[in-house]
Amino acid sequence: MLKDKIYKDIKSGLRQLRLRINKNYTVEIPNVAEHGDFSTNAAMLNAKANKMNPRELAEKLVEILAKSKSYKSVEVAGPGFINFKLSKSVYHKALAEIVKAKKTFGSSDYGKGKKILLEYISANPTGPLNVVSARAGAYGDSLHRIMAFVGFDPFSEFYVNDAGNQVDILAESLEIRYRELHGDPLEEFPTEAYHGEYIKDLAVMLNSVDGSKLFHIAEKDRLERMKDFALEEIHKMQVESLNRFDVNFDNWMSEKKLRLEGILEEALSYLAEAHCTYEKDDAVWFSSSQFGDEKDRVLIKTDGNPTYLVPDIAYHLTKYQRGFDVMIDVLGPDHHGHVAKLKAALIALEMEVDRLEVVYLQHINLLDNGEIIKMSKRTGKIITMDDLIDEVGKDAARYFFLNRRPSAHLDFDMELAKKKSSENPVYYCQYAHARIHSILKKAKKEKISLKDYDIKNLKKLDKPIELDIIKKMLELPSLLNACADHREPHRLAGYVHELAGMFHKYYAKYKIVDADHKELSQSRMYLISAVKNVIAISLDLMGISAPEKM
Repeated sequence: MLKDKIYKDIKSGLRQLRLRINKNYTVEIPNVAEHGDFSTNAAMLNAKANKMNPRELAEKLVEILAKSKSYKSVEVAGPGFINFKLSKSVYHKALAEIVKAKKTFGSSDYGKGKKILLEYISANPTGPLNVVSARAGAYGDSLHRIMAFVGFDPFSEFYVNDAGNQVDILAESLEIRYRELHGDPLEEFPTEAYHGEYIKDLAVMLNSVDGSKLFHIAEKDRLERMKDFALEEIHKMQVESLNRFDVNFDNWMSEKKLRLEGILEEALSYLAEAHCTYEKDDAVWFSSSQFGDEKDRVLIKTDGNPTYLVPDIAYHLTKYQRGFDVMIDVLGPDHHGHVAKLKAALIALEMEVDRLEVVYLQHINLLDNGEIIKMSKRTGKIITMDDLIDEVGKDAARYFFLNRRPSAHLDFDMELAKKKSSENPVYYCQYAHARIHSILKKAKKEKISLKDYDIKNLKKLDKPIELDIIKKMLELPSLLNACADHREPHRLAGYVHELAGMFHKYYAKYKIVDADHKELSQSRMYLISAVKNVIAISLDLMGISAPEKM
């Protein structure tokens, strides 16, 4: 908002000087507050093309810009930077624009409708979603919300690995538990099977539907029935968990469907036509070492079945075929090696590999009273997404996952997430919103409202902290653009916490509602109503509620 105004003023100044204009100059907030409200490198970027010394050009620009009433001061710094201090009236006018924008403040067409495919979670359909999936869900869904808000066209997708060895083991695990119900237990439950209690629950559900009749059909048909049943029920379970976590997908892509539609064979034929495959030791190999991978990879095993690389290549082929401008895969930290193989295949198929981005979410440690909780899906020792929601709530879980950059390891402190105090960052943010609602409600009872407020009285907002709060709110549009560009929604979590902290300090220092000073009260109410709105927008983009009472 203000950056755009300053940028245009600089451009106008360069035109008045009849100079060639390099439009790549920037307007930024200085790291040191004493340097002003904003700073630009415009003179430094435009000096060479105009055969001028940067500082000389900066001085000429300052002479023009300083005439504007918008600026309290405009000064040259260092080798040619220009620092701006804005007049209070500019901030008051900007505050009015924030209030006027309501829930659309910060939204824009910045993304210009660019089509983005966001694939995240994509957990195996062999059990409940766990905390790793929860972190991916919070990250992917929030990035999707932010991108949509600033004008991109994001499309979210969950890739379901419903074919291959892991679902065969799922069916076999279900059969073992199903036999137990009919008095035919194994002496020892296989190590490689799935041990979770949910398998026993599935067996009970299946038995209530089919009874003992599955024992009277061929083993192959029985296992296929059990596989289909387990996949369907676990999919329902995962969707219910995601609904509780406020995560929705535009599409669920099935590996089984890709196989039935012949997409795997299509991918293999493309690689063969590109002369990138060969046979060795009764297997089909991909010469991936020619395309940046550390060694060649097996595509078809000696038993005639594809390796897991083949369906992954086929799936990504469909991503390109669907015409997305950018495809973002959100993966765990153990996928680095696999991505190298995948990208080698895309290069071999002459795909624009730069259109594929990979975000690696680092490991999570769940801490309970300072101790790390050990987890394993295969042995059944897992903390599910539902467990986490039941324990700390959806809002706390999402905020804690979003409060760290994706590339950072995350220690999730369960005890802290449950606290109803300022120590808990999500509670701190939500309480600011609820407190403002309470203040405005109290003012209404005292017959002070904003209905008859004259914004000319915004000049009464002259305290440094009041102007700082306005400045902080004005950061939101560019911050959201940065969140989208850098795929880093954690920036928003930090931002809303800072804004909430500024409000709490302001509330502690100044009386907001004072019946003896109506115009000042209205001005401060106007300010905090904007803060309430910006906090609500920020929390909503993170999938977190903004309560009016706590």
